[in-house]
Amino acid sequence: MRQRRPDVQRQYDDFEASQLFCPKCRQAVPVRKRLLLVLPQGEKYDYICTYCSTPVGEKLDTNTQDTQIIVP
Repeated sequence: MRQRRPDVQRQYDDFEASQLFCPKCRQAVPVRKRLLLVLPQGEKYDYICTYCSTPVGEKLDTNTQDTQIIVP
């Protein structure tokens, strides 16, 4: 069995959606990525339909640098 090179495997580590299926519009639509939460394990994003603003997906980005949260 042939093994893949590490650089080929890493090209899909940070996959971004440009279109997703919206159940309200009943078709694939362009989406906006909106930061929802900053968590210790990464940043959580919502994908929002650009036409009706319905949430159509989410993503947990764990490839972020260490974030410092300052609470006054």
